[in-house]
Formats: sequence, C-alpha cells, structure tokens
Amino acid sequence: MSEKTSLIRNFLITAHIDHGKSTLADRLLEATGTVEKRLMKPQYLDQLELERERGITIKMAPVRMQYKHNNEIYTLNLIDTPGHADFAYEVSRALEAVEGAVLLVDATQGIQAQTLANFENARKTGLVIIGAVNKIDVAQPDQIQDTILDLADLIGCTPEEILKVSGKTGEGAPQLLERIVAEVPPPSESKSTIGRALIFDSFYDEHKGIMAFVRIIDGKFDINQDIELLATRSKAKAKEIGFFAPDLTPGVGIEAGNIGYIATGLKDPDKLKIGDTITGGPGVVPLPGYLEPRPVVFVSFYPENSNQYDEFKQALGKLRLTDSALVFEPDASELLGRGFKGGFLGRLHFEITAERLVREFKIETVNSFPSVAYRVDGVLITNPKDFPSDYKIVEEPMTRVEIVTPPEYLGAILQLKESFRFSDLITGTRKNKIVINTSLPLSDLIRDLDDRLKSVSQGFASFHYEIIGYARGDVAKLEILVAGNAVPGLIRILPKKDIEYEARRTVEKLKELLPRQQFVQAIQTVSGGRIVARENIAALKKDVAGYLYGGDRTRKMKLWKKQQRGKKRLKEAATQTKIKIPADVFKELLKK
Repeated sequence: MSEKTSLIRNFLITAHIDHGKSTLADRLLEATGTVEKRLMKPQYLDQLELERERGITIKMAPVRMQYKHNNEIYTLNLIDTPGHADFAYEVSRALEAVEGAVLLVDATQGIQAQTLANFENARKTGLVIIGAVNKIDVAQPDQIQDTILDLADLIGCTPEEILKVSGKTGEGAPQLLERIVAEVPPPSESKSTIGRALIFDSFYDEHKGIMAFVRIIDGKFDINQDIELLATRSKAKAKEIGFFAPDLTPGVGIEAGNIGYIATGLKDPDKLKIGDTITGGPGVVPLPGYLEPRPVVFVSFYPENSNQYDEFKQALGKLRLTDSALVFEPDASELLGRGFKGGFLGRLHFEITAERLVREFKIETVNSFPSVAYRVDGVLITNPKDFPSDYKIVEEPMTRVEIVTPPEYLGAILQLKESFRFSDLITGTRKNKIVINTSLPLSDLIRDLDDRLKSVSQGFASFHYEIIGYARGDVAKLEILVAGNAVPGLIRILPKKDIEYEARRTVEKLKELLPRQQFVQAIQTVSGGRIVARENIAALKKDVAGYLYGGDRTRKMKLWKKQQRGKKRLKEAATQTKIKIPADVFKELLKK
C-alpha cells in the first residue's frame, strides 16, 4: 500500500432524522481547520436553503478534511447523509463510497427506527462502525448511560467503546477524529494504473456542464484527460478535477482512494447515470454500481404558467442530475395543459422536489393527488385515470413498517388501526422502547402516517419502512365531475371503505372553492358507475327586470324567461367545452 493511500480515511455519518449529523459535521470541520470559526454557519454542508429551513439533510454532502495525527497528515473524506426514510437511496450510495460509518444517536431520544435501518445497511456493506452518542450537553446522565448501553448492544461492542459527543459544543469531536484514523481502514490498493471511478452523485453547472462526484477506485485522473462514461458510452474531457474542501477546489489530478469531482463538460443530463463508471483508458471492467431506484409515488406536475413548459422540462433535467431517484415522463391534461408525470421515493421526496422547482427555477406548479402503482389483472397502472372500472383482481404495493415508541404511547398508536389498514401487527421490546412491526399498504403510508404518528406520540415515535411487494387490495376509483365533465387531475384510487367519506368531503370542499357561474354547477363524485355524492353551486343572480317599475308583469316575465334560456345555453356549452378550474383551487383541494 502506497504511503499516500495509507493516510486516507473515507467515512460517513449516519443517523435518524434530527439526531444532529450535520451539526456534528460542523464541529469536525472546525476541529480540522477546514472552515474557520468566523466563516462557520449552522449546517455548513447543507447547501440548499430548503435544508436549513427544514433542519433536515436532503442531499448527501462530501467534504475533504486534513487532520494531523502523530506527526502525519491524514486526508479524511466525510460524507454527511440524509436521515429521512424517503432518502435512504442517498445513504445507500454513500455507503458504497466509504470504508467506515459513524452511527450517531441522540441521547435524549435514544435509538430510533432509522438508526436500526442504517446500522443494518452499514453492516451488510461491510463497513467499520463507530458508535457515538450525541447531545450530551443537554441530556440527563441516565439518558446518556441508557443510550450508550443500548447502542453498544446494537453494534456488539463494549459501552466504553461508545463515544460521547456534542454537536453543539464540540465536546468529543477530537476523540472521534482519533477513532476514525485508528479504526477506519484505508482504501484498498489500486489494482490498475488506468483510471476507474464510481459516480455516486452529480450536479449541473452552467459553465462546466455535468459535475460528477466520484470515488476513485483505480489509477488516477488528470485535468484535460480524455474520459468515458461506460453506461452511456459518452466521451468527454476532464475540464476540471478537484476536491470538496468544502467548496469546489480545483487541482491537477485525483488518485485512487480519494473522493472528489470531475467536470465533464457534458450538457445532456441523459449522458450521465448515477452508479456509472468513469474510465480514463480502454479495457476497463465497469464497477458494480447501484440498483436503480424504484419510484413508488407518482404525481403529475403542470406549470401554472403554460408558457414555462420548456423551462419546466429543463429544470426537471437539471434536478435529476442532483437527484438520481427522480424519474419523469411527459403527461398532458385537458384542464392543466402539458406537464410531466413524476416518480418519487415517497411523499417527502415529492414535496421537496416541488419546493426546489419554485426556489431554484422560479417555476410554480400544480399537481395531481399523489398515487401509487397498482397491478390490475396483471397490468401495472401508475396513473389513476387509467384505472379500469371493471376488473377481476387488483393488487396494491405493500410496505413493512417498523415503529419505535416509548411504552406510554403504545395504546394511542394502536388506535391508528381505525384509520390505517395495519395487518400482521407484532409488538416487541427493545430495552426501554416498544418496537411495532406491521404491514401497511403504501397508499395509506403516503397519506399522512408520519403526521398522525407524531401527533399521537407527541413526536416521540419514529418509523422506517421498506417496500415488500404486492397484495390483493379492495380499492376503487373515485372520479370528480363538474358540470358533467370529469376532472382527470382529481381522480383517486381509494379503499372502498373510504369512498363515501372522501366523496362527501370532496364535493363539499369543491363547493366552497369553485367560483360561481351564470348557471347552476353540479359537483358529483362517481365510483363504480354510481353517483356517491353531489352538491350544487348556485348560479350568479342578476335582476334583469330590476329597472322596471310598476306596470304590467308581462314585461318582467319575458325578461326572466330570456335569462333562463341564456343560462340553459351556457350550461349546455359548458358540458361541451370543459370548465376551467383555477390552479389555486387544485392547490387548496390537495392540501391535507
């Protein structure tokens, strides 16, 4: 092993959401002098404004630190990772780029659902795992000790090996750096002199094209070197090569074992795929890469301003470079115009994408109800409007959910069975926590399980989920008709037991939201060929005979009948030409 490679340590910090990963990363940046204290800002590695506002990490963030230990200068490549279950794919990619993981647990909350999932993934990948208990500056001594014992039991080490740290004060950060140097193994020796690198992330730069985040496996890459992306057979030239220190810092080259970036100059987003191999010469075997992310939530997006369609398309392409799990294809609506149907890893993933479109590209969108993919008589249906009225068998995607909660909230959580279709429910204990394992249709989970769970447990319960396949479902299509016209963007697939309630709620809400016309508008919900609920929006009234005073009533009757004939013609025309539903009505109706 070369001397340079022996002084490299690649690791990530992983934890449940809100357990302090990014704050601890700030202290490591300070301890290594990577960022001066006067320039430090909270969640330094969270580059998106949206991440700081929500207080969560959305994108993995690599950074290179220099650390002096025993008269040697070590290169520490850290990747800060997201904690929410929707972004587990980000974590899985980061795991493949490092040799070690810091498993962080908040001492005030203890081990949570995502902690267990992250530990299992790191263990399967074969990483060296270092346990650390965070927020020791605010936790009670008994909380700290209980969390240490629990984390040591999970990892399989002694309590003395668990580090105590504070992301706020920096206590324990130097000891953590020492443990990383001592226990995380250096990268394996390069097997070839020809450059070979794994792409684990990317983003788009207007001047430099697609920027590939890479872990160099073999050889080295030099500036202006000819490179090839094997999956798409795209050839390019390395316009710039550098490191994350933490800003993009150009260099002359990058060698095996390191993490950095390569500016490819490519402008077409389809030419780069996350998990692809970049090579600097012929005869290179592609790296294993990653499994393609599988979208599970589908939403149709339409720009509020129809003139922004081309900009909207370009924006989605650029977002896909920074979010490889995002997939989309063209879609169209008679009411909303041209748009795209997007596939997402969960509801939060979809909400974040919509917000990024507004913040980063100034594109306001209108979207359909989030839906999942159903198998109807063996055919996969991802768009509710394609769901047939008649079928023999329908199957819906199922999840296995693991809920971790303090014992006092168990009863309230179990009462959620009245609203959610839990099945195969099993409860167990883990130290001072209750662990609930249950099966749940994905459509139930993306509705509002997270909010309801936080509400009934006062924020103390957490959950992790994974898709486990399909199962027979008892669902039906609910359509909305306004003045006799179906509204495709409002079609939903719902459990049959919820059809009547949702039908009634929807027509009542639409009655409040839709603007009145010169004629009576009927709002109907239809399921299985029958009208489930109906409301009427009264016509706008105008006193056409108001200017007549006294005299024969006949003149007034003629005017009223003429008005009735006019309203009838308007109503008939509306059924032929489609009623325009304002974008703000869609947005209000789609709110929880």
